[in-house]
Amino acid sequence: MAGSLKDQLLNIGLVDQKKAKKADSEKKKQKKQANKARKSGQTVVDEKAAKQQALEQQRKEKQERDRLLNLQRDEERQNREIEAQCRQMIMQQQINLPDNAELTYNFVYDKKVKTMYVTSDLQAQLIRGQVAIATLDEKFYLIPDKFAEKIEQRIPDYVIRVQPEEEPDEDDPYADYKIPDDLMW
Repeated sequence: MAGSLKDQLLNIGLVDQKKAKKADSEKKKQKKQANKARKSGQTVVDEKAAKQQALEQQRKEKQERDRLLNLQRDEERQNREIEAQCRQMIMQQQINLPDNAELTYNFVYDKKVKTMYVTSDLQAQLIRGQVAIATLDEKFYLIPDKFAEKIEQRIPDYVIRVQPEEEPDEDDPYADYKIPDDLMW
């Protein structure tokens, strides 16, 4: 089977004579336009090269989109892992509140005052900062301070800390009269 591809296709019967002539005339027209453009100093527009360049550009854009999507997925996976670690730490390190806890401990969460019943020992530890309050699924747990710090480094919204008392002004006439934390009204 020697000969050009056109001859081979004609012999097999996949292409008829009209289509072959039309393809030849198109090819000659393109060649003529390219020669004319070269002679006049204009740039030659090669459709194949333009299509190839457009395909290459689309491929690069798709690679960039895929890369960004992979980064986003990795970040989401990492955030889920961190959240799971914090949840596990809270559940494992929580201090069980006794059923006979009679003292109320009030704290601010989400701009609302919440109440938790604690023992006097736990209340003193909360005031000193040895114990912190962790929130998980709108429930509150007491956890040791060192674990609260670890959780707070990862997800600060999970930990509620007691604010230290502010130093009174020197001019305050009531500076000597401090209100005790365990004052019951």
